[in-house]
Amino acid sequence: MTYTERSDTTPKDAQKAMQAGDFASAAAMAQAILEHQPNDQDALYIAAVCARYEGRHGDAADRLAELKAAAPDFGRAFQEEGHLKRKLGDTPGALRAYELATRFNPALSASWTAQADLHTGFGNKEAAANARDQAERLKALPRELLAVTNYVHEGRIFRAEEIARAFLQRNPTHVEGMRLLADIGTRLGVDEDADFLLESAIELEPDNIQLRLDFIKVLRKRQKFSEALNQARTLIEREPDNPLFQSYFAIESMQAGDFDVALAYFDKVLETLPDDPATLVSRGHALKTYGRSDEAVLSYQAATRSAPGQGDAWYGLANLKTYRFTDQELSALKTQSVDPDLDRMARIHVAFALGKAYEDRGAYDEAFEAYALGNRLKHQTVRYSTDQMHAEFDAQKSVCTPELFAAQAGKGFVAPDPIFIVGLPRAGSTLIEQILASHPDVDGTLELPNILSMAHKLRGRKQLTDRERYPRILSEMSAEQLASLGKDYIESTRIHREGAPFFTDKMPNNFRHIGLIHLILPKAKIIDARRNPMDCCWSGFKQLFAEGQEFTYSLDDIGNYYRGYVDLMDHWNSVLPNGRILKVQHEDVLDDLEGQVRRLLDYCGLPFDARCVDFHNTERAVRTASSEQVRQPINKAGLEQWRPYEAHMGPLKAALGPDLTPE
Repeated sequence: MTYTERSDTTPKDAQKAMQAGDFASAAAMAQAILEHQPNDQDALYIAAVCARYEGRHGDAADRLAELKAAAPDFGRAFQEEGHLKRKLGDTPGALRAYELATRFNPALSASWTAQADLHTGFGNKEAAANARDQAERLKALPRELLAVTNYVHEGRIFRAEEIARAFLQRNPTHVEGMRLLADIGTRLGVDEDADFLLESAIELEPDNIQLRLDFIKVLRKRQKFSEALNQARTLIEREPDNPLFQSYFAIESMQAGDFDVALAYFDKVLETLPDDPATLVSRGHALKTYGRSDEAVLSYQAATRSAPGQGDAWYGLANLKTYRFTDQELSALKTQSVDPDLDRMARIHVAFALGKAYEDRGAYDEAFEAYALGNRLKHQTVRYSTDQMHAEFDAQKSVCTPELFAAQAGKGFVAPDPIFIVGLPRAGSTLIEQILASHPDVDGTLELPNILSMAHKLRGRKQLTDRERYPRILSEMSAEQLASLGKDYIESTRIHREGAPFFTDKMPNNFRHIGLIHLILPKAKIIDARRNPMDCCWSGFKQLFAEGQEFTYSLDDIGNYYRGYVDLMDHWNSVLPNGRILKVQHEDVLDDLEGQVRRLLDYCGLPFDARCVDFHNTERAVRTASSEQVRQPINKAGLEQWRPYEAHMGPLKAALGPDLTPE
């Protein structure tokens, strides 16, 4: 058997042959791999490089097109396209490709060097100097950290983490190493570690701007809005006219609830950069959050005119729910959907917006195709698995038994303040929150991460070797420990309140931790928001969530998750005192609004208030996908929206099973 005939050829084999200059053998090996795995990223890249070196320029371009479609954010694909276009004499096209390469992977020093050369040829001295500085900065990085940066931007996060941790063990105060490990932490969802690393790095280098920008993002993600605002204020006090710092200060002011300041600073940015698409989108988000949807539309539209590939602007319009795309906008969306230079997230945004545009026109097959594409692209970026979900739910059921609750009874922190609204996203929880927040004794807050963060801490570090440490640890905790956790929750959420005696926490995923909630806050109210399974799951599938909810990007995953949720809620109802959890069916609220409002208020121990029935008149910031819908009077427009897509619902119905699937 010859070298090129081996049946177990891997991309590494092909890479070794390519690096040895044996392009014919490398190309043959890459082709053999692609016959079995046509979207293999490494094999497509090697095939493109070999084709360029062998002078097969058409083949090289074809392979690059396939590679960019399979891996939209793969920086080396654009770098290779730059090499190819430069070889063919297309210097403007080469420059654009190199710029995209460093946008997707800023560690590609060859692309920075090529940009410096091309900008010099075009007479762009400032741009050339900037690109050269970036190339020099990379050369100065330790070899390990350059590798870490490459791995991070190629999606090989665990390998990047391994190298970064080893490097920091040898160099514990290396600031760039700390920053990169913090970046890896945020990508893996370990935000507390990222918080600690960045805070420590800033103490070492207080004038390092990138550290503060990264720190602000982590603090915002952890909903530590006042701390994030303080960091942004530090930057704006340093350079009041810096548009980047103004933008950060505007965003953090918005998150902290200071709407007027946020808009004023967005306007300051636009005075300097009048067509900046990112600022126009952020401004649109702010206007939408505070109910000024007509102005939000104008801001999003301005962003699409300034940068037609600004995917989050298109999705901002779609996510208003009440907006209808014009024929001209639909045409623009279709054009963007086939743009080979769009990054993955822009493609995802455009696909979901295109689905909404088709749906509004009754073109349901085309709408499903667009939604399915957006979900498929998003699903490629998540690490969710149904098996892991079942293991987590089973652990809760095996540990949180009547015996556990009997043994730990009478403990915890007795504050009655919280009203937890749990369930699946798109199940009507925002409507329930809006009803309750219309009562003068209730503050409506956010989807607070505090319980999820607490559960993460209780799991500890040994999540691979001892997955059941939490919830098992609940049986080992003393009265003082349980009360301390409850008190910590009340204190850490106080920043989101405005002084009412009660407040809502509508993080839907808290249903997984009702045992923990009951033990640390025995007087808290828990409302289970339910919706027809098909409506709920389909609505989740066609919604692109800002973060989390990773089970929603596959009909099979979301159907299995709904089943797991129902099963776990049945468990909580069987092991907790009767009436501990109030189940509210969304369809019942639509059929008898006042009756369900009275039922909700009775459960919460609140007197009836007519403002809860007129919830749509309540002025407050709403940050979820239902923000525009809860500002409208009650209606049944959302019922059975899955019906026109029934031909495509097979995987969802199979996952839900006959008990949860309508006739």
